[in-house]
Amino acid sequence: MAELTLPVLDLSRLDAGPEEAAGFREDLRAATHDVGFFYLTGTGIAEGLETRLHHAAREFFALPEEEKLAIENVNSPHFRGYTRIGGERTQGRVDWREQIDIGPERQPVADGPAYNRLIGPNLWPSAQPELREVVSEWHETLSEVSRKLLRAWALALGAEESYFDRHFGEPSTLIKIVRYPGTHEPEPQQGVGAHKDSGVLTLLWVEPGKGGLQVERDGQWVDAPPVPGAFVVNIGELLEYATGGYLKATNHRVVSPQAPDERISIPFFFNPALDARLPLIELPADLAAQARGVTADPANPIHALYGENALKSRLRAHPDVAAIHHADLVAAV
Repeated sequence: MAELTLPVLDLSRLDAGPEEAAGFREDLRAATHDVGFFYLTGTGIAEGLETRLHHAAREFFALPEEEKLAIENVNSPHFRGYTRIGGERTQGRVDWREQIDIGPERQPVADGPAYNRLIGPNLWPSAQPELREVVSEWHETLSEVSRKLLRAWALALGAEESYFDRHFGEPSTLIKIVRYPGTHEPEPQQGVGAHKDSGVLTLLWVEPGKGGLQVERDGQWVDAPPVPGAFVVNIGELLEYATGGYLKATNHRVVSPQAPDERISIPFFFNPALDARLPLIELPADLAAQARGVTADPANPIHALYGENALKSRLRAHPDVAAIHHADLVAAV
């Protein structure tokens, strides 16, 4: 398996003067037009925060099974909480991982569009109160990094710097804390199947030294190993949509580690409000000429309204939750 050479972008260049900032924006535009993935350094995130989050993740997965199942996501109509190994699907196939899903902490909404069913409280393990504290700090820190990136993208695409700020509303974020257990099978196994992210932006923290992420490139799967001190960043379908296909959302997957090894990863998804609709960006003529159009996939249509994208993804990924809480919507996906 070949390794993918992704560009490494240093976010601190945005604060190093006009020339460096312009260089960063150009590199950002080129990376996400070409492959839709890059490594991001210079985020200013304290190493201590990463260490605390990693430690909290390990402590969570080490909890007794009954403690984790007490907050299993089948108890949440909002798709929050713990998913046992084999409890999630991608493209209809079982993903071999366990995880906890954490979104914005809100009160449920009883009416309105179907995607309002995604709004509600999280499920937290009573045996580990410190998890909520460190995740809240992580959420606040990565939200600021995400906003900084989106402002840089706006300028790089010929829009005003506040373009995404104006159209985002209150962001619909999602944090997944994921454990990929090792497998004894000789062939690569599906940790998570091939997919594109349904939103705008993903910042992925990967346990140091642990590979498994693969990106589709020219019809082939290539490894994207972790880079010390860097996030793996990729864009989702909504950013492809908003740029008429100039920026590229790319298929990716995770291959399970070989036992006895395992892997922790923590993706952070930064997306618009559920009721936000990203309008098409009016690209400069030279960029517009390179826009390839939005990927056509009748089985997986891209919706301009983020809530419709998000609901579609959650219903497909968690059919057990959908069957229990949203049987009236299942036929629609």
